[in-house]
Amino acid sequence: MHLKFRLTIIPTIISVSSAAWADVGSPFYGDAPDAHHPWAVHDHNRPQPTRVSPGTFSSPEQPGQPPSDAIVLFNGSDLSKWEADQGEGVPTKWVVKDGAMECVPGSGYVRTKEKFGDCQLHLEWAAPAKVSGSGQGRGNSGVFLMGKIEIQVLDNYDNPTYADGFAGSMYGVFPPLANALRPPGEYQTYDIVFRRPIYKNGEPVAPGYVTVFLNGVLVQDHTMIEGVNGHMARSKPGFLGDVGPLK
Repeated sequence: MHLKFRLTIIPTIISVSSAAWADVGSPFYGDAPDAHHPWAVHDHNRPQPTRVSPGTFSSPEQPGQPPSDAIVLFNGSDLSKWEADQGEGVPTKWVVKDGAMECVPGSGYVRTKEKFGDCQLHLEWAAPAKVSGSGQGRGNSGVFLMGKIEIQVLDNYDNPTYADGFAGSMYGVFPPLANALRPPGEYQTYDIVFRRPIYKNGEPVAPGYVTVFLNGVLVQDHTMIEGVNGHMARSKPGFLGDVGPLK
């Protein structure tokens, strides 16, 4: 299988910055802060959102451009931000071809050198144009958030398989809400919003959630993370760490 990936963008962490207001009147224009809200309603002293220049949309033929605050993981020409999954600093055997990352049979997984926790991720992938195999044997790969939570990559354009293994599924747990794939050989886009599970003193505070758009269609809607998912086994809740690679 020669799967191709254009990871043009992102992980990006939401941030805010302060900005001074002038002649805006009382900051307590609305209800005052309370035990759950550190700011008054409509408080003009509240920090202003950071200005981000939006990116451009991709087409099946041409990758888009990232927003101004993006961490670009692949620029279309080199794999300097990537390594093999066999160990830290091990060079990947994947190759760059026609502006895409392309896996080489037998090369194993590839992962980012940088590690991420909560993130917004945009990536583009294409299964082989020459269709071969069926079910899970057709263009099978995956996107592993923190290296552990898999969102399935598969050519399901005209290829039935078990529902929780379709492209866009949280593999083995939740099927996608729809099959929004383009034909094989064309680029598919994933936009993923990931919130990792939060633990404190060994106890869960928040389970973590994943939202996924496939080609602009919602396929995972704030899906709760049950733990590390995998083949033929139930996932179990547990601490994943604070950061991990994108694999």
